[in-house]
Amino acid sequence: MKIVESILKSLVIIGILLMSESTFSQVTNIEVIDSTAKEPNKLKFGMGFGLNFVGGTNISLSPNLIYNVSNKVAFGAGLQGSYAAIKDLQNTTTFGGNIITQYTPIKKLTTLIEFVELNVSTKTETPTGEVKETYWDSALFIGAGLNITEKISVGAKYNLLYKEDESVYTSPVLPFVNITF
Repeated sequence: MKIVESILKSLVIIGILLMSESTFSQVTNIEVIDSTAKEPNKLKFGMGFGLNFVGGTNISLSPNLIYNVSNKVAFGAGLQGSYAAIKDLQNTTTFGGNIITQYTPIKKLTTLIEFVELNVSTKTETPTGEVKETYWDSALFIGAGLNITEKISVGAKYNLLYKEDESVYTSPVLPFVNITF
């Protein structure tokens, strides 16, 4: 029940932020539109990736498409896949998708809400043989990132649905680097 309340509070806050810009803004400048100016591409391709060989092997790839509704609001979807292995002990493969909403209140800050659904397959070596397990894992992240450039942001996100014994993620807080092209 507390998770539902947290989600609702987060959605209300983001809704207020989104509406406050258009409700309280005033037009003070009149711009002349140059008909020869090229409109920026509203659809952007992004890619997340990870590579780690400390204590085992961990490889992940997550391409996504983001549509900029305005210079402040964007929506998107993507795929996610990863492989993690500890030699002669365990390997885990995940595959799934995500949907994401981003809000940029100021040029240097991006906030996000992201829902992820992953199919998880794990094989564990035990003294009595190999144990296989397959299940679905859901995550609902809220987060914020610092926009280093127009194409790169770095930040962290918190999984509101994290359960220590059930989640494929090792922590409810995940750092991220977002690169768009």
